[in-house]
Amino acid sequence: MAFLRRWYGAPPWHLLLMAGVFAVVAYAGVRLLAGGNPWGIAVWFAGAALLHDLVLVPAYSLADRLLRAVCLGRSGRPDGTRGEPGRARTALLDHVRVPAVASALLLLVYLPLVLGPPEAYVSKTGLTGEPFGPRWLAVCAVLFAASAALGAVRYARAARTS
Repeated sequence: MAFLRRWYGAPPWHLLLMAGVFAVVAYAGVRLLAGGNPWGIAVWFAGAALLHDLVLVPAYSLADRLLRAVCLGRSGRPDGTRGEPGRARTALLDHVRVPAVASALLLLVYLPLVLGPPEAYVSKTGLTGEPFGPRWLAVCAVLFAASAALGAVRYARAARTS
């Protein structure tokens, strides 16, 4: 086991987990390419990569800078001085960032169903798709509430120790 850990650089369970993940990805790739349109899939992946790198990364980087400016002030610190912002305040920002990113990813994945399912979805599944919008909002509310509760507990614990 020591030889494997030195050679691989991680515990053996990590190697098994990665092998399982690659097996699932290979299965998904085989199933995806069995659809008969490999060029369409390649174009879709290239377009998704370009959309992510040229539009989404600048958009959420700007949103993060605005969030930091609003929460921490222009200098990045709550007291207006220069330097690294306080750890407690930065940690509290993470309790906004994480549910916001999770909510945005869920919206990105389920956007067609949240806005109203296409006719093909309704005809193939027999479902109306009406509950997707309210359920997405409910999931977002739960994510933000859980993150706020965890942030409050962490903030109170940090205030007690200092």
